[in-house]
Amino acid sequence: TRIFQSVNCVKLLYAFLSFAGVSCNSVEKKIYVHLNYTVSCVRLLNATHQIGCQSSLSGNVGVLHVLESEENLDWVLHSGPNPPYMVILESPLFTRSVMMKLKNGSGRVAGVAVVAPNTNPAEGFSPHTTCPNENTGVYSETYEPTMANCNMTVWNPLGNGLSYEEFDFPIFSLKDDNDTQVIRQCYLDHNRAGNGSTPQYPLCAMQLYSHMSAVTDTATCMRRNAINFSLNPEMVCDPLGDQNVWASTRPLNNTAKGHKMWESVVIAAARLDSRSFFFDIAPGAQSGVSGFVTLLAAAHALRNATQEAQPNRTILYTFFQGETFDYIGSSRMVYDMENKQFVVDLDNVHSVLEIGQVGLRADSKLWLHTDPVSRRNESVNKEVEDLIGNLRSAATGLNVTVDVPGFSQPLPPSSFQRFLRARPIPGVVLEDHQSAYTNKFYESMYDNAENLNVSYPPNLTPEEQLEYITDTAVTEVATMVARALYRQAGGEESQLSSIKADPQIVTKMLYSFLVRSNNSWFQQLVPSDFTSYLANRPPNFYVGVVQQSSEPTLLVQYLLANLTGSTINITQDNCKNQREDESDKMYNYMWVQGAAPPNSTEREGYCVRSTARLSKALSPAFDLEQYTSKNFSTWTESRWKFIKGRIFLVASHELEMLTLGVGVGVLLSSLLVTYIISSKADILFSSGREPTNATY
Repeated sequence: TRIFQSVNCVKLLYAFLSFAGVSCNSVEKKIYVHLNYTVSCVRLLNATHQIGCQSSLSGNVGVLHVLESEENLDWVLHSGPNPPYMVILESPLFTRSVMMKLKNGSGRVAGVAVVAPNTNPAEGFSPHTTCPNENTGVYSETYEPTMANCNMTVWNPLGNGLSYEEFDFPIFSLKDDNDTQVIRQCYLDHNRAGNGSTPQYPLCAMQLYSHMSAVTDTATCMRRNAINFSLNPEMVCDPLGDQNVWASTRPLNNTAKGHKMWESVVIAAARLDSRSFFFDIAPGAQSGVSGFVTLLAAAHALRNATQEAQPNRTILYTFFQGETFDYIGSSRMVYDMENKQFVVDLDNVHSVLEIGQVGLRADSKLWLHTDPVSRRNESVNKEVEDLIGNLRSAATGLNVTVDVPGFSQPLPPSSFQRFLRARPIPGVVLEDHQSAYTNKFYESMYDNAENLNVSYPPNLTPEEQLEYITDTAVTEVATMVARALYRQAGGEESQLSSIKADPQIVTKMLYSFLVRSNNSWFQQLVPSDFTSYLANRPPNFYVGVVQQSSEPTLLVQYLLANLTGSTINITQDNCKNQREDESDKMYNYMWVQGAAPPNSTEREGYCVRSTARLSKALSPAFDLEQYTSKNFSTWTESRWKFIKGRIFLVASHELEMLTLGVGVGVLLSSLLVTYIISSKADILFSSGREPTNATY
């Protein structure tokens, strides 16, 4: 009978615990309001130090305070009676002045949440430095030191350097949506002091989680990675990197690396990546998208001309990843060319035309930037003059004016600088600014479609927006670039008039990269297993880590293949086998979804044959294990467990202590009662003994 009683007790206890678990879940939902949109500043490391933000291991907790003006900072830093504070910033107050004051008073600051506006600030904002990539470009103590460190031209005068500061508290970005309204209302109801009075408990508080695993610098975190790899598979940081995308107008044997005696190539380059203060918000409209969309449109415009009348030189389209972080992609390609690990080497490079920021053109003018140092070489100068002449000639008849800066100045930050570090190569960098950037939002979350003047009439559906040709000059610029490249490659002048960029293609690319990637056009151009990565938002152009190719990289590869390649009539299996076996070393094959015919839901896929390929965009410093290198990028990104935030009401310290005291009292009383019951169990739970002669 005792056994049956024990079983019943266990069942009752199990039922009680199960009920308690359900109750805990419901209570947790009543206590906390979880934030749906949480994008954080993360920790990055290089050869010398660390930058970025992080929380404590268990998350930072602070009383909410909505900062209404910079003068209101005194409440947070000195007079407020309930520190630490979780500061909510409207975007006009997200300035270097405010953030550095909060950083210096971090003992009273638990974290910061920045409310991103729905429209861009008129005054401009750039959290990058005033001299991007100044330590890894061509200008240095050994290469025209008077031009090093932006001594002659400050390229990004609005740069406040916030992205390169270190904060010992978390900093999150919030959309101005329902979550933000809940936070504001919670602050107004519980925390806002009125008429000089002190707010009374309970107070509204916020908890932000963004603990970073890596510390100190790249050499330290890579050393810890090596230790962890041998003892524990958990890593603390990863090198920044991705894949470069490239294609050629003449097929090249991808397995035959190094110099090709017969090959002369003109490199047409653009960068793919961008960044902002927050790692998952990097729209890069002006800084990146304007350039690579122009180059993609130019490559498409050249497809027929290069197939019908192949010019003497091969045009090599290159899209570099990781350029924001000390030229990761371009430095890797130059390194591979020098070490005969790329399809061509530096001896094959005839000249370089790089497309930089070309979306906003002050006075409808584009500027042709060149390197005054290498032009002291007579042969280099002649080729540069020829390239400038080709660009000027290509602009004839178009709504584009090109000019050369009227004074000697260094190249702006550009991938071409990494080629010049290797040897003097003729080249031009095409930009929309004569000296300082016209982009007021360089490397910020505001460098978006609005900054590139990509807008649509109201009430258009997403499909109508996709087809709507926006008022942009990118098409004209792409036509000029295509014609100049064709002439630079030695193409016949009779073909030039037929080379025109397609405005419909341009507007579809701008919509897809700046508004939403999940649209009917992109769905046709990608493999079926990639459609899940398309989203109802623009891609994030932050370079990320090297574990896999990013969404923008693969999108550009698929787009480049479709715009420059050809459709071949083979089955899906044969297309897949060609891609996997690489029996054809000259081409790359991919099966894409295609469109669904009218009155059908089944897509008609097809095989695309192109020269579009990927190559490694990882800094050589990590292959060489030179983690303190001054020649190559050494940037790594810390790993983290999760990033999230929530708000709740917090009781006064006195009430917390009272609750703790009552809890401890209940615990001690329970232990005492348990001890007494246990010591008297024989008496309390005894039952009459049965006679020894009992029978059953």
